[in-house]
Amino acid sequence: MIASSDVDNRGEASLFSDPIPSEMDALCPSPPGPTRPQRDYERIGGRAGTSFCQTLIHLLKGNIGTGLLGLPLAVKNAGLVLGPISLLFMGVVAINCMQVLVKCSHHLSVKMNRPSLTYGEVVQYGMENVSWLRRHSQWGKRIVNVFLIITQLGFCCVYFVFLSDNIKQVVEAANATTFNCHMNHTNQTQILVPSFDSRLYMLCFLPALILLVFTPDLRYLAPLSLVANLVMSASLILIYFYSITNIRYPINLPKVGRAKDYPLFFGTAIFAFEGIGVVLPLENKMHRPQSFIPVLYLGMGIVTFLYISLGTIGYLCFGEHIGGSITLNLPNCWMYQAVKLLYSFGIFITFALQFYVPAEILIPPVLTRVSERWEKTVDLLLRTVLVIFTCGLAILIPELDLVISLVGSVSSSFLALIFPPILQILTFHTEGLSPLVTVKNIIISVIGFIGFLTGTYIAIVEIVARNALKREETFSSYMVQ
Repeated sequence: MIASSDVDNRGEASLFSDPIPSEMDALCPSPPGPTRPQRDYERIGGRAGTSFCQTLIHLLKGNIGTGLLGLPLAVKNAGLVLGPISLLFMGVVAINCMQVLVKCSHHLSVKMNRPSLTYGEVVQYGMENVSWLRRHSQWGKRIVNVFLIITQLGFCCVYFVFLSDNIKQVVEAANATTFNCHMNHTNQTQILVPSFDSRLYMLCFLPALILLVFTPDLRYLAPLSLVANLVMSASLILIYFYSITNIRYPINLPKVGRAKDYPLFFGTAIFAFEGIGVVLPLENKMHRPQSFIPVLYLGMGIVTFLYISLGTIGYLCFGEHIGGSITLNLPNCWMYQAVKLLYSFGIFITFALQFYVPAEILIPPVLTRVSERWEKTVDLLLRTVLVIFTCGLAILIPELDLVISLVGSVSSSFLALIFPPILQILTFHTEGLSPLVTVKNIIISVIGFIGFLTGTYIAIVEIVARNALKREETFSSYMVQ
């Protein structure tokens, strides 16, 4: 995904000093930007930036992925009534935090006379507004970049688990797959021919994903990315159709879940809502940046509706049997087996886009320290090591629901909930920020921090408990034999 010429131009790059790229930078390169005051009206040149509709599509794509498919289980953890209400609340807070980030970016880019800023730069310049934090402002940027790396590599781990679970289920049910899509008594795909462990499926995907991230420029994947978006959209429509037409009556599901499961809901929900990383890249690339806030409201309104509706409908349909991804509950017929395969194809292609961000942060500083002769070899070697690293983490935690919740609690909570409210206080504290806004920001950050602590703790406890249970079952089956 890095052309050798890109590496040559980076000079003495620092791990956390260069502007942080996003997958949008590859598929939608930045135009030669005018200054921020000019960008408040429109970009120079008719083809320079993205349109309203293009930005809306990118925003939807950046927020709809594996997290959406895990929300029915999240609703189960929170309860049939409390779950949708909590998702609505979290959606409102997430949109508010995205708007705050854009507002702070506008203010600081004018102040610094910069055409655009990355998330890390916004935090850095926001800290420079406070005298006692000014000398430590670089650390603000570095911390944000570390969480961006953790988040993106976490997404890659989730993709490994998602691919292995879904393909394993398709393979094991292949001999019994029919054209009859009626629901069975457990609402789950019947596993008829056991195959090898899901972690071995991850190893099977490893060579293909390594080759995928060797792509020198992500724009080469743009046609496949378009196809992936289309097949994922079609798959989502079929999932909605099946879930709506197979809701079980009477509905006898708990309105409020167990208190100890609510942190797992938080982790999964914030994982799904963690699209804040694409907000500034998208706003920076718009032809008319002043139109971004309407795009944000419309796009995130659609996303929130999808999250609440699929989370609720999926739980109503599959009840207590709901899996870490709703695709794992689809019936054993060719249409819905195809849905799993198509969605898996979309996730496979998306892996390269998510991998682009940490690769662009971590690899160029290393390449500046090697001779030009070895740059390409070292580049490919480091990409291989990073993919193997994400695969290794996925193998250690092969539980889709728990790895989603853990990634959401650990990193997404900081990027989406904790940092933006604090950033607004730092940016506008000398300009008469109202006490009400300050109190609101403190409350949001505290909620995010509590969610981080409890979500991370519960997810780790559940991971340890499930691994212990699996070891016990494996030992018992070995003794029986």
